[in-house]
Formats: sequence, structure tokens, C-alpha cells
Amino acid sequence: MITVQIEYFAILREHIGKNTEAVDTEEKTAGGLYDELAARYALPHMVHMKVAINDEFAEWDAALTEGDTIVFIPPVAGG
Repeated sequence: MITVQIEYFAILREHIGKNTEAVDTEEKTAGGLYDELAARYALPHMVHMKVAINDEFAEWDAALTEGDTIVFIPPVAGG
């Protein structure tokens, strides 16, 4: 089990009701972590969402390590 810090933005922050949280997880990848959080919070599936790990854009199959900061970046609608 590892502990990672999650930062939420835009629709995810509104849906969950917080900006950040520390999460203990058994997941090994960013995609697995999102799936775990989606099940926990009934998050929407967003096709064009991006992920960043420690301030760098990453692939969904990127490995997670203890203390990582993960940001899920939903698509932004402009107007």
C-alpha cells in the first residue's frame, strides 16, 4: 500500500467537494487509481481527461510510487 496526494480541479473538485486529499491505495497505475476513485465517488467517465504525476503529464499506465502527487485534469469547456 502507498499513500499519494490527489489534487482535484474543475468538475472533479465540484463533484467530490474538496481540492486535495491523501489516499492510501493498492493501485499501481494512474488509471487504476482513477478507477478506484471513480467507484468511490461515482465520478463521471471523461474520454479526454489527462493525468499529471509530480507536475509532469503522464500516461494512464504510469507507475505510482509512495508520496506522488497526482492531478486529474478534466477537459475544459471555454466560452
